[in-house]
Amino acid sequence: MALGGNPVFNGKNFRGATQAPPAPQAYGQAPYGQAQTGWNPAQQGMTQDQLQDMYNRPAAGPADTGRMTYDDVIMKTAACLGAVVAGAAVTLVVASGLAYLLMIVGALGGFVLALVNTFKKQPSPPLILAYAALEGLFLGGLTRILDGMFPGVGLQAVIGTLSVFAVTLVLFKNGKVRATPKAMRFFMIATIGYAVFALINMVMMWTGAVDSPFGLRTSIQIFGIPLGVFIGVLAIGLAAFALIMDFTSIEAGVRSGAPQRFSWTAAFGLTVTLVWLYVEIIRLLAILRGEE
Repeated sequence: MALGGNPVFNGKNFRGATQAPPAPQAYGQAPYGQAQTGWNPAQQGMTQDQLQDMYNRPAAGPADTGRMTYDDVIMKTAACLGAVVAGAAVTLVVASGLAYLLMIVGALGGFVLALVNTFKKQPSPPLILAYAALEGLFLGGLTRILDGMFPGVGLQAVIGTLSVFAVTLVLFKNGKVRATPKAMRFFMIATIGYAVFALINMVMMWTGAVDSPFGLRTSIQIFGIPLGVFIGVLAIGLAAFALIMDFTSIEAGVRSGAPQRFSWTAAFGLTVTLVWLYVEIIRLLAILRGEE
């Protein structure tokens, strides 16, 4: 099963964790190179009642054996999103000048911690939560600026993000959409192309080559429609498909019995994708509102 396009799930640690665990040793079977002697409860000092009680106990589940479960991923993801909301709340209530400064700190700090968490050998909950809080500072500042220019886009972006997440999850659970190899290739090509465009657009905005608030996204129009509308729809589609691939990776990890600690990796990967999705949706809404 293909792992997600999110680089968080493509690291050797999560990829190795999704490999099937070794088969358990059969009852009464001795390790290789040792004589088989069987197992006698009487030799272990167990009474008949104790043995019967042991047999009556329910089988250990994934949580009991330290394996990742869907509940683990849900709880860890909720914690990360809570940190995002807390960070966003800070930049929404402080003075505007401080909010802008915190937004820059959040953007740079979030980028650094995203790289650290992506390539770290073992998931670190404090660093993952710190990343989420910093991204919250950035998203809160961005929302404050755009919502001030176009009232209502912040709430619309939140609703849009939750809606896309819910739809992709339902489609994935029903088997309507899967991360097939062909779709993965298209995703990689389209994502690289989008990244190149975003880099060129950012450089042109920084150098003053274009003076539009969104750079080439609004300075170029096709049939009277800003280029950013087409780019935004494509980016939202890519982020939605990235969620499908994230779900695929999480499903593979749970089925193969990945260690419980990797539920933090899964939560981090989902948070990265949801942040990307929110940014694309609120930018598209701002561009559309700017053309009214």
